[in-house]
Amino acid sequence: MTPRVKAWMRQAESDVAVAKLNAEQGFHSQACYHAGQAAEKALKALIVEAGNPPPYSHSLDRLVETLVELGFNMEALQQLHLKALSRMNTETRYPRADEAPTDLYDARDSQTSLVIANKVLEHIQSIISAN
Repeated sequence: MTPRVKAWMRQAESDVAVAKLNAEQGFHSQACYHAGQAAEKALKALIVEAGNPPPYSHSLDRLVETLVELGFNMEALQQLHLKALSRMNTETRYPRADEAPTDLYDARDSQTSLVIANKVLEHIQSIISAN
């Protein structure tokens, strides 16, 4: 693993740790956002590991598709609800009309986001470790 890939993975791990802390403190929209960021950075770490620049995309599904095109087995991640986590990238940060994201996300949302993010990180880490 190159230093650049290690940096992407360290940041992904940091984001998932922040998501967990936010969830524990009741900041569920922020937890969802950071969980999505963790998953995104882990996926981009593997793209970088494959010798490619990280794409300018927040779509976790697109990042997984890129990894499939690069020859990686992403079947385990294709089974996850990544689209919902991708949407949280903006929906958890900006109010819509008179609704603040902090009023729209709850403990179930942050827990689901953390489970998905952790599965992504574990899968990516296992692939990187095997290389």
